[in-house]
Amino acid sequence: MLETDRLILRRWRNSDREPWARITADPEVMEFFPSVLSKDKSDEFIGRMEAAYEKDGFAFLAAEAKEDGRLIGFIGLLTTTFEAHFTPCVEIGWRLAKAEWGKGYAVEGAKLCLEHGFKDRGLREIISLTSKLNLKSIRVMQKLGMTTDPKENFLHPRIEAGHRLSEHVLYRIQNK
Repeated sequence: MLETDRLILRRWRNSDREPWARITADPEVMEFFPSVLSKDKSDEFIGRMEAAYEKDGFAFLAAEAKEDGRLIGFIGLLTTTFEAHFTPCVEIGWRLAKAEWGKGYAVEGAKLCLEHGFKDRGLREIISLTSKLNLKSIRVMQKLGMTTDPKENFLHPRIEAGHRLSEHVLYRIQNK
């Protein structure tokens, strides 16, 4: 479990399944993904995160607001599971309920995850990626001090070629 002043980043619980399904069924939250998630796919995501945590000791963690214990999304680190010119690697990522956007939670939680990855896990580099259209997440990456080289943009192997979301940007940050 990781904590900031306002957040608890923790392993997933069965009680997270319903609120997580609502978050991933929201077309605005999922705008930069190929589709919203069904309840089954949402549950599968939680299962994959728990398996990743068991394997690596980290994953995209459930993000809980300290003030009232509500699930607001996820923030965390995950070993990539697809092949690209920059893999194998560890990715930092976040996905928050729309009601939580603009409150600084993504940056707050991601800074803690970067610190955890570098200091506690001994990682040398952490990457982040998103559709080149996802300007909000790109802004979070920039606020985290991550940098990009447009020559490293790539077509995501899990998104159909020619799809409006297929071209992705890659941001990096090294352990200092």
